[in-house]
Amino acid sequence: MSPYIVGSRASKLAKAQVREYLALLLDGFPAVEFKHRVILEGGDRDRKSRISEVSAVYGGSAFSSEQEAALSNGDVDVVVHSLKDLPTANPPGLTLLPPPGREDVRDALCGATLFGLRKGARVGTGAPRRIAQLLAVRPDLEVVPIRGNVPPRLKKIETEGLDAVVVAVAGLRRLGLDDAIGELLPLDLFPPSPGQGALGIQVRVGSVELEEILSAVGDVTIDGQVRAERALLAELHSGCSVPVGAYAQTGPDDSLTLFAQVTSLDGARRVTGSLVGTVGEPEKLGAALAEELIDQGARSILDGIKCDRVASR
Repeated sequence: MSPYIVGSRASKLAKAQVREYLALLLDGFPAVEFKHRVILEGGDRDRKSRISEVSAVYGGSAFSSEQEAALSNGDVDVVVHSLKDLPTANPPGLTLLPPPGREDVRDALCGATLFGLRKGARVGTGAPRRIAQLLAVRPDLEVVPIRGNVPPRLKKIETEGLDAVVVAVAGLRRLGLDDAIGELLPLDLFPPSPGQGALGIQVRVGSVELEEILSAVGDVTIDGQVRAERALLAELHSGCSVPVGAYAQTGPDDSLTLFAQVTSLDGARRVTGSLVGTVGEPEKLGAALAEELIDQGARSILDGIKCDRVASR
């Protein structure tokens, strides 16, 4: 049997995620061979432009389009993404499989604690969601836009004179950088990007034998959670570059609780909501909570952000 080719981005975190995933597979399928192939994305080539601008230049997502093209063309057999980087709709002919568990979904403040920061402190992050959430809690902060892989972002505390940076806990832990965490940010104020902490395992539709192998390490409970989160995002017609946070939790009685928040970029407006559904209907739960947020004014917040972007180009 020919080896299966596993694609991913070139970052240290992407490589760590592939190693984590392949270790699970090799445990159960020692006779199956996998080879890793790095694929450079637009967001990795251009680290200075805004994500929305990079996505427009490369004709899709800044962090997944090239990998999806390689998968569609048969250059790789499976791609291991950070699920939060993936658009909510799969390209024709591609599908997502249940992820193999999930890391901590929270964000971390590195270099300080939130209320230990001085007035006017400089905090680095390039994500609109994190910017909005920070300003909602600490409007006095100066948020400095930064991009790049996790270790260079941490280094910017020294090189750019920042007081702190915000990074996903999952990335820090997968890279063994737990010591960099100054504070785990509370989920009620800083809900993560939908899918944060989970891997996006993407294959071609009809890859029957490969799907059987990969599905053996998939976690259907986590799959229900991320499907609810991504369904909410899809219903809001939003991508990873807008300030929407969401996370789902599974209860012991097959219940699924989804919490979500939409925040204006200046932190001045914020709508939140939660809803309980069943694990068997995660998309229905996500769509229903999205409608509740829209009723509270989420649509006007998101439409305002789109208008601001158009005006600033």
